[in-house]
Amino acid sequence: MAIPDETSANGTLRATGEETVRWGLRAWLMLIVVCGAFSLDALDNIMVGIATPQIKAEFDMSTSAAQWVVSAYVLGFGGFLLLGGRMSDLLGRRRVFLVGLVVLIVGSLAGGTATDGIVVVIGRLVMGVGAALTAPSALSIVVGNFPEGPQRNRALGIYTACGAVGYSIGVVVGGSLTQVSWRWTFILSVPVALAALIGALILVPKDAPHDGSKRHYDAAGAVTVTAAMLLLVYTIVRAPETGWLSGAALGGFAAAALLLAAFAVIETRSPQPLLRLGLLRNPSLVGASLIAAAILGTYMSYQFVGSLYLQSYRGWSPLEMAFAFLPVGLMILTFAPRAGQWLGRLGIRLMIFGGMLAYAVAFALFLRVGADSSYWYVVLPSMVLIGVGFPFAFTAANVQATAGVAESEQGLAAGILQTGYQVGAAVVLAVVTVRMGDDGTGSARARELTGYHQGTWVILVIAALSALAVVAAAAYGRLRRRDAGPVAASGEASAVAPGGTPAAAEESPAGTHVS
Repeated sequence: MAIPDETSANGTLRATGEETVRWGLRAWLMLIVVCGAFSLDALDNIMVGIATPQIKAEFDMSTSAAQWVVSAYVLGFGGFLLLGGRMSDLLGRRRVFLVGLVVLIVGSLAGGTATDGIVVVIGRLVMGVGAALTAPSALSIVVGNFPEGPQRNRALGIYTACGAVGYSIGVVVGGSLTQVSWRWTFILSVPVALAALIGALILVPKDAPHDGSKRHYDAAGAVTVTAAMLLLVYTIVRAPETGWLSGAALGGFAAAALLLAAFAVIETRSPQPLLRLGLLRNPSLVGASLIAAAILGTYMSYQFVGSLYLQSYRGWSPLEMAFAFLPVGLMILTFAPRAGQWLGRLGIRLMIFGGMLAYAVAFALFLRVGADSSYWYVVLPSMVLIGVGFPFAFTAANVQATAGVAESEQGLAAGILQTGYQVGAAVVLAVVTVRMGDDGTGSARARELTGYHQGTWVILVIAALSALAVVAAAAYGRLRRRDAGPVAASGEASAVAPGGTPAAAEESPAGTHVS
C-alpha cells in the first residue's frame, strides 16, 4: 500500500495516510540482505587501507606501489559505477546484484590468498568492480520495492544507516583483523558476500520479464564513459605523486575530458542511450551527488589524517587506533536508524545543513591536536560530532538523489550518486595529501604536525562551504517563489520540495511494493 505525502512550505514531508508502516518478515529479510551488501561495500572501502602497511612490509612493496592497494579499489569502484547503474536498469537489478556479489567474492579470494603484491592490487581492483555492480543495484532494489513516501524514507534510512556504519567501523574492523593477519581483511568479505548471494536468490523479487521489444545496448557509450571515468580517477589518484600541473596529470585530465565529450555526442545520437543527458539537468540528483562528494571526501580524508596522527605521530597500535574511532560508529548506530523519521519532520535541506555543520565544527575542533593532546578532550569531541553529522547528511542525500526519478532510471541515478561519493573521496583525499606535503621548515615532528593541520583545514573549508551552499539554495528558492507570485509559488511547492526533491505526492514508481 503506497502512503502519499504532502510537502509543507518549509520542505518537511508529512504523511497524510497511515503513519505506522508495518512490513512482513520477508520484506525485513530482503532489506537486511541488501543492506548487508551495501555495508560490505563500505567496509571494503575502508578496512583494507588499515592493513596496507603490513601488506607493504610482507611483499617489500615501495610506497608508490603500496598506495595502489587502496587506489585500485577506488579505481574499479568509481570507474564502473555509471555502467553498473545502467546495467541494473537494462538487465535487471536483481541479476546485476547477484553478478556483483560473485565478482566481489572472486576479488576477495584473490587478494586474501595472494603470494605477490601485484595480485593483491588486482584483487582490490576486481573487488571495486564488484562493488560498482552491487552498490547501484542494491539502492535500486530498495527504491523499487518500497513506495515513495514514509515507507521509502524509512527503508532508505535503514539502508543508509548500514552503509554509514560500514564506513565508520571499517577502521575498527580493519585494525582488529590486522592484529591477526592482513589477509583476514580480504577473507572476511567472502562469507558475508556468499550469505548475501544466497539471501538475494531467495528473497529479492525476480526482475520483471522483458516485454519482447528489441534491446539496444549502447556499447560505444559504455566503452567511452567507462574509459573516461577510469582515466579520471586514475589521474586524480596519481596527481599528488606526479604533480597537478605535470604533463602526465594535464594529459590525463585532457584525455578524460575528450572521452566525456565523445560520450556526450554518442548519447545524443543513440536510440537508447546509456545515460539520458536530461537526467543531469535534474537539480536534485546533481545537488545530491555534489553533497555526496563532500560527505565522503571529507570523512575519508579525516580518517586518513586521524589515522596518521594517532599511529605515525603518537605511536598508537592499529588496534588502539581502531578503538579511538569507535565512537564514530557508536554515534552512527544510535542516530542513523532514526534518520528516516527525522527526514520526514525536518526536510532534506535542514538534514544536510545540520550534517555538514556538525562536520565543520568537528574538523575545527580537531585543529587543536598537538604533540601530546588528550584524546578525551581534543580528539573524542570531533569523533562524536562526525558520528552525528554523517547519518543526517548521508540519508538525506540518498533520498534526494532518487526521489522523483523514473523507475527505468533508478539504477542509473544510483550510479551517478555513488560516482559522486567515490570521485569526491578521490579528489578531496588527493588535495589533502598535497596540502600535507613537507615544506622543509622546522623539525621533522613539527612539520608532520603542521601537515595534519593543513590537511584538516582543507576538509573544514569544504564542509563549511557545503553547509553555506545549502543555505544559499534555500534563499534562492524563496526568492524564486516570491518573484513568481503566490499562484506560481503554490504550484511549484506542490511539485517540488524546497530541498530540490520532487514531492512524494507524485505517483509512486512501478515495481513490487511492500506494505
